[in-house]
Amino acid sequence: MQIHTIQKLIVACLFAIVSLGISAAEYTVEQQSKQFVKDGKLVEKMTVNAGDTIHFKNQDPWFHNVFSLSDVKTFDLGSYPKGESKAVVFDKAGMAEVECAIHPQMFMEIEVK
Repeated sequence: MQIHTIQKLIVACLFAIVSLGISAAEYTVEQQSKQFVKDGKLVEKMTVNAGDTIHFKNQDPWFHNVFSLSDVKTFDLGSYPKGESKAVVFDKAGMAEVECAIHPQMFMEIEVK
């Protein structure tokens, strides 16, 4: 396939997605009692779609440092205090292991479809 044809195909797909009103979802995962919590419940694994955003919000009175060294998504949000939230867009399919650099017991998996 020629480059020009591939470019046209990509533009057509993007136009179709925008036309259908398909958009990425946003989720909030809190750090609470040195655990990852979603909707008030401990979360050890969750599934999102490529392009979705997860906001990591610190609800504890101490700092957290959420990070992942996974091939799917490598990030380090740095240390941040209670009340602050930092976001990560998961844009590639696969499995991401998420941890806290300060509290080693904190661990969750995010499957990106």
